[in-house]
Amino acid sequence: MHAEASRQLQLYLQYLETEKRVAENTSTSYQRDLLRFTGFCSEQKLDNWTDVQVNDVRRYIAARHKDGIGSKTIQRELAALRSFYRYLLKTHQLASNPVQHVRAPKAAKKLPKVLDVDQMTGMLNVVPDSILEIRDLAMFELFYSSGLRLSELVKLDTTDIDFAEGYLRVRFGKGGKQRQLPIGKKALEAIKAWLAVRTEVNELALFISAQGRRLTQRSVQLRMDRWGKKNGIAEHLHPHMLRHSFASHLLEASQDIRAVQELLGHSDIATTQIYTHLDFQHLAAIYDKAHPRSRKA
Repeated sequence: MHAEASRQLQLYLQYLETEKRVAENTSTSYQRDLLRFTGFCSEQKLDNWTDVQVNDVRRYIAARHKDGIGSKTIQRELAALRSFYRYLLKTHQLASNPVQHVRAPKAAKKLPKVLDVDQMTGMLNVVPDSILEIRDLAMFELFYSSGLRLSELVKLDTTDIDFAEGYLRVRFGKGGKQRQLPIGKKALEAIKAWLAVRTEVNELALFISAQGRRLTQRSVQLRMDRWGKKNGIAEHLHPHMLRHSFASHLLEASQDIRAVQELLGHSDIATTQIYTHLDFQHLAAIYDKAHPRSRKA
């Protein structure tokens, strides 16, 4: 593509970071998706963004689908393209959006994996045998206690925890949104135990490495995987599984989907409704075991 098209793309990426203040993960994935589409445009001899037509976008999506790319990934790529073209329209750099009505192929919804209450209890009722495991237990308790995203947990500072009132402040939620969350008793005790043994360093981060630096998301993922293997948990443990478990168990006990939506930080309740399907699965399993006309002979 022409140099002007590349310049427009770079200005948009700067706009995402400085004005929209999107999450780092979102900015990185949008950049990757848009650069991939730029390569497609170059192959098709489309030199400017104004040259792209609806059929060009549909050909691109069809090619991605033919290559075995999943519907969810294609939906994200289309979201990146729509956002970019809305920016070009807003800044009067073109007159129409060729992506507006293009849809990704539909895919069957996959329910998130969760641990049941007994599995969660077994995972957390472990006596840590090192300073790092004391830290790890505090992280995992907090994931399950407050339903945090991984990106939110690693950005927490010690000043974000209010021990007297029993809540934490999420300053860097998805889309730059802030929210306040309650912390359970077990999680507060685990955090206090960690702060009592952690190395005194000039670092505000709540969770730090052995070298005294803020933990990365990858480090947390690896530590959780290690924890699961060491304690004989059959499921592959990952941070989002604890967030899913938090939401599923809370909804099952309270039946208050609006409260769960607020705690998770979902802007659209439709995102939270996936957990109603999980709750129904649980009820259906109980029905199959208990109902006289459902039980197998």
